[in-house]
Amino acid sequence: MPKVIEAPTVIPAPGEPPKQIQEFIGRANTGTAAVSIARMLSPPGWSEPRQTPEFDEYTVVLRGTLTVESAEGTLEVKAGQAFVAERGAWVRYSTPGDEVTEYIAVCLPAFSPDTVHRDEA
Repeated sequence: MPKVIEAPTVIPAPGEPPKQIQEFIGRANTGTAAVSIARMLSPPGWSEPRQTPEFDEYTVVLRGTLTVESAEGTLEVKAGQAFVAERGAWVRYSTPGDEVTEYIAVCLPAFSPDTVHRDEA
């Protein structure tokens, strides 16, 4: 039977200034280990440490621009665009522009602090 997810769980996010992670489906909000789906609200000037996750991440940018750094170079992903970050490859996200960036991230398997493997700040 279909189930309504009444509200997300807000998860603390690393980086400065603070970003808001609203997990609708995943380990924190629904106990789902197979997939996580979260809405991100990244303020202007936000950046986080580099990470090498054990999950694939599929991201759709809804508003603003998300900068994605990897070993292969840097991407500027704008509203209406998407990207895939494959597990095992390092990646770093930031929103250096002057507007809030909103995006949806889907992780397979679900995001976990134990499997994201962030570099020391």
